[in-house]
Amino acid sequence: MAILEIRTVPDPVLRQKAAPIAAIDKEIVTIIQDMLETMYTDGIGLAANQVGILKRVIVLDISDSRDGSEALIMVNPTILESSKDTFTYREGCLSVRPVSSDNSSDLFANVTRPRKIRVRYLDQTGKTCEIEAEELLSQCIQHEMDHLDGVLFTDHVSALKRNMIMRKIEKLRRNMSSDKPL
Repeated sequence: MAILEIRTVPDPVLRQKAAPIAAIDKEIVTIIQDMLETMYTDGIGLAANQVGILKRVIVLDISDSRDGSEALIMVNPTILESSKDTFTYREGCLSVRPVSSDNSSDLFANVTRPRKIRVRYLDQTGKTCEIEAEELLSQCIQHEMDHLDGVLFTDHVSALKRNMIMRKIEKLRRNMSSDKPL
C-alpha cells in the first residue's frame, strides 16, 4: 500500500468527471487500498479524483475507531433516493487547502444537503450493495460523489464564501513559499 499525493485546487483533475469502472480487478483493489491509506492520514472520505485517478471510486470512514473495520468502499455509486428534508454540516476538503498537510479551519463552510439518501454501489469484491445513509454519513457520501462529477463543496456555498476560501488558500500558499530558505 502507498500514500498517494492529494491533488489540491486549482488542479484541473478535480473538475473532471470520473469514468465508471467496468470490472473490479487487481489494479482497482490496489487503488482502493492506497486510497484508504491516504484517507486515514487526515480525512474521513476520499474520491479517486482527489488522487488524480479518474475512476468512480470513493472510500470513507466516519467511525471513531478509524481502524479500517468500518471503512465504506463504493465503486460506481449512484444515489437512488434523496429526502426532501436537509442537514447542514461544516464541510472541509483535503483538496481545498494550500497543501494536503494544512488543516486551516478557515477553509470550511456550512453545506446543506439531503438528510437521508439511498445509494447503490459495488463493494471491493464486485457485489452490488445498497445502503441508506443519514446526516453525517449521507453528507460525506454526497461530498465524495460530487468529486466524481468534478464538483467541490465550495460550489455549494455563496460566491462570497467561495472567494474568501480561495483567497485564503492563495495567501497561505504565498506565505508558505516565502518561508522557504533561499
